[in-house]
Amino acid sequence: MKSGLNQKIGILGGGQLGRMLIQSGIDFNINFSVLDPDASAPCASISSFTHGKLIDYQTVVNFGKACDLITIEIENVNVEALKELVRQGKKVFPQPEVIELIQDKRKQKEFYKRHQIPTADFILTENKQEVIANRSFLPAVNKLGKEGYDGRGVQLLRSEADLEKAFDAPGLLEKLIDFEKEIAVIVARNESGEIISYPAVEMVFHPTANLVEYLFSPAEICSAIAKEADAIAKSVIEKMNMVGLLAVEMFVTKEGKVLVNEVAPRPHNSGHQTIEANITSQYEQHLRATLNLPLGNTATVLPSAMVNLLGEEGFSGDAQYQGLEEVLRLAGTHIHLYGKKITKPFRKMGHVTIVDADLESLRKKANFVKQTLKVIA
Repeated sequence: MKSGLNQKIGILGGGQLGRMLIQSGIDFNINFSVLDPDASAPCASISSFTHGKLIDYQTVVNFGKACDLITIEIENVNVEALKELVRQGKKVFPQPEVIELIQDKRKQKEFYKRHQIPTADFILTENKQEVIANRSFLPAVNKLGKEGYDGRGVQLLRSEADLEKAFDAPGLLEKLIDFEKEIAVIVARNESGEIISYPAVEMVFHPTANLVEYLFSPAEICSAIAKEADAIAKSVIEKMNMVGLLAVEMFVTKEGKVLVNEVAPRPHNSGHQTIEANITSQYEQHLRATLNLPLGNTATVLPSAMVNLLGEEGFSGDAQYQGLEEVLRLAGTHIHLYGKKITKPFRKMGHVTIVDADLESLRKKANFVKQTLKVIA
């Protein structure tokens, strides 16, 4: 096994997270191989690229054999293939068992309960009939156990009138939380057991697409809540015994409680702004953690906002970026485009980071970017 930065890293998934991970790794002369089912994935042109299915056992095993270390940028991968690669002596971070846990929201919630990690009350359900039978638990969120991603596999059930929208598959009913804010803490852990976290960020979601529209960093929360959220995030990664980067999404209730919503064992949308706004980006941190290097300083350089560039409703086809020059004229902005040629409604096409020492100015600039830069066809 090669050591340190000489290792060849394989990434399962060739989307924008993999792309930004590679961009960070170039600074360290790291060689990357990428596996993705989309021949025109964002990573295809900037890495050694293999076109193949992430859920196919033999494809993943064959891909991993040529790598020293394998990581992910998406959870929907063949875990049994990763376990086989570990048996063959390959390093896989996050570990296959962690990915397996997070692939199933039912197991994830049971893990929180078992380890006394604060989370919303829930009931496991096997089918639509069981959801209907538990109507007294409403209002609630019905989540698919597996294969939910980027807002898919989540259904809000406020009253009995919504029960027809319930999923007819194994899932869970999670009590609807009347929250004040949605925040996230990104935390990293290396093989040596070193743990470090980023300041909490505040997320604002699209009302129907269930995707982050923009976030602000650091979150506007009191120091007590910030400390609690930080301690919870560190507890989750430690109890999972996970190596790598973990994004912990949380609710802050109107009573001031902090509850874990979901986690992602990889670089995450809630950490894009760290490239410009923190001393160490989440992507560099993921590399440091998986390679068992000293973890980087996570301090905030400047307050920041991140605006997701989503494909506009009503447009599908070759992507065009309206308002690009106006945003580029705005001080403190940095545009990241993901190399996706085709846009469609709500597809993640890029993001913009804005940094500004003045919080009021920061919010005004974020709103300007959101209103001005549009992805059309």
